[in-house]
Amino acid sequence: MAEKRDDLRLWHRQSTFAQGERDAMATVLEAKSIGPAGKYFRVSAPKIARRQRPGQFVIVRVMPQGERIPLTIADAEDDWIALIVQAVGRTTGIMCLLEAGDELEDLVGPLGTPSEIEQFGSVVVVGGGVGTAIAYPTARALAGAGNRVLAIIGGRTSEHVILEEELRACVNEVHVTTDDGSYGTRGFVTDVLERLVTSTDPPDRVLAMGPIAMMRGVAEVTRPHGIPTVVSLNPIMVDGTGMCGGCRVRIGGVTHFACVDGPEFDAHLVDFDLLARRNSAYAEFERHRKDELVALTGIELGGAGQ
Repeated sequence: MAEKRDDLRLWHRQSTFAQGERDAMATVLEAKSIGPAGKYFRVSAPKIARRQRPGQFVIVRVMPQGERIPLTIADAEDDWIALIVQAVGRTTGIMCLLEAGDELEDLVGPLGTPSEIEQFGSVVVVGGGVGTAIAYPTARALAGAGNRVLAIIGGRTSEHVILEEELRACVNEVHVTTDDGSYGTRGFVTDVLERLVTSTDPPDRVLAMGPIAMMRGVAEVTRPHGIPTVVSLNPIMVDGTGMCGGCRVRIGGVTHFACVDGPEFDAHLVDFDLLARRNSAYAEFERHRKDELVALTGIELGGAGQ
């Protein structure tokens, strides 16, 4: 299997460089494993790094004729941006084979409307699984704006909890949950959130980033208390320009495109039933493509996705 992985990575490099001179902004500067099926990338992208704001994303094409995938900018400094990728399908699986020195075919951004950063008071930021990569830059910016920021991050097991130390370095409190109790509090992020919103000092605002079911659960926890809640609808996005129509969502009865009108929306206005149906529309095709990659490389893939 290791030989197959090396062959696939070599094929990627050859197919990428065969197209001619590549833009240096797409060079992978650093690549390291994060979680059981994920990888952290630091990519040279000076123009994007200078313009990006928390909550925005880039569109990545890993190879010629490859699909375009949206990835949130998890961090940025000087001339590079950080991307966190979970190998949940063929494209992200191939991307997770890349190492420092490899090239991405295309990198476009920053895209999307930035997170609303101002002094709200007390803010809870919730990140589920790889959604913590979306939550981290926003939590850091909110703390920098003078808010008291509490982070709740969760994963199926201890291995699925990411960016804990980075969050502890910039926010007031970090609560960790795991489904199996292997680390932190056993249970779900919504269990901790329920305790916080019913305490004597409830938050003034809540943000949630992660699986659709988790974001829906957060919305239902805060709804009875009237706490303004924002969710990031990155999971539904496809090409990032609004042209494909794949990210249509209904917010307060009005149709929006998650990639150009969002990706952040009022959680209490999101039609989560429609969102869940649309997000599962290509489930059978995605399973087929994942099976192909597993057979070729032996990579253990995560949940549904690109």
